[in-house]
Formats: sequence, structure tokens, C-alpha cells
Amino acid sequence: MAEENKAKVPPRYDLNAKWDACLDLGVRRFVYSSFTGALAGLLLFRSPVTRWASVAFGAGVGIGSAYTECSQKFDGSSSKLTPNISDAPISKD
Repeated sequence: MAEENKAKVPPRYDLNAKWDACLDLGVRRFVYSSFTGALAGLLLFRSPVTRWASVAFGAGVGIGSAYTECSQKFDGSSSKLTPNISDAPISKD
């Protein structure tokens, strides 16, 4: 009966769900972009150093994009970061 009285946390404020989603997103993007970097390195470069650099670049892109999306989830900000100049009201003086 005590479980029925517990108030449910709205999805907007559920930090556990947000952390789980961000961790999942970060791991998936890291792995997929590292794999893409490795494939591109095998196809485009001959030197092992440049191949590893390609893998590292792909991993960085994946982590960076996951970080950006997770920070938007936690802040609750919209995808529009800066106001558009054309949206400003025009004053007729």
C-alpha cells in the first residue's frame, strides 16, 4: 500500500532515465563512429599512424555529438541556440 502512495516522477525531472539514455547514446555513438573511422582509415590511408588517427577522430566526433545531445537533454534547451535576425521585430521610425 505504501507503493501506491508514492508520487511518480515526471519524465522531465527523472534524472536516472536521462543518465541511462545519455550513457547508452554515448557508448553507441563512440562505437559506431570509431568503427566508421577505422573503415575509412583502412580504405583511405596506408600508414598505421594515420589509420589510428582516423579512428581517434571518429571517436572524438561520436563523443562530441553525444555530449551535445545529452547537454540539451539535461538543460531542456531547444535545438535553436541563437536567435535569428529575421525573427526580430522591425520598428518603423
